[in-house]
Amino acid sequence: MKKYLILLAGSPGTGKTFLIQQIKRQIPDLFLITPDEGKELFADSVGFNSLEEKAELEKRVWQFYYGVLALYLEAGKRMIVSEYPFSNKQKHKLAEYANRYHYEVITIRLVADFEVLWQRRQQRDLEPERHLSHLMQSYHYGDHLEDRSKADNQITRDEFKAIIEARGYESFRLGELHEFDVTDYRKVEYESLIDYLENKMKRN
Repeated sequence: MKKYLILLAGSPGTGKTFLIQQIKRQIPDLFLITPDEGKELFADSVGFNSLEEKAELEKRVWQFYYGVLALYLEAGKRMIVSEYPFSNKQKHKLAEYANRYHYEVITIRLVADFEVLWQRRQQRDLEPERHLSHLMQSYHYGDHLEDRSKADNQITRDEFKAIIEARGYESFRLGELHEFDVTDYRKVEYESLIDYLENKMKRN
């Protein structure tokens, strides 16, 4: 029986969460794990008082993420989906885990024009649904900021561009690759991809 680790990669603002929702509608029995959920969980349960503490907390998040991922892989879940702006920092570990537990890796990489990504990033950071810990130098559960534009750890346009280029968000690949240009969401068709994934599950 083949098992699949689906890595949904791409810069912030490419619509990875939306694609996961579309996949889950057609393949509801997949298992989802994302580092951002771990970041928000640890921010709420532990918190941080500085960027240095935030960085140390993130190390714990990655230990947590790989630990949970290993449990899913060891349990033999048929299809595991993980979404993140993956980079070469995670590539070796993910490849190691996939090989150890005999998973076929499929990367779905979403790319878009930078100016569009920057506009989406700015808009997302202002939304009340965005977890406040991502935007602050200090955060503890219950903190509130009415005006998100006043957050003290927001990224600048130049910093955002530099991170995308340095980390290679638009070139990450592990295993089989499917790439979509999501500059204009109206032109993106995911139906054939989701049918493809569903058929893989049915054939085994």
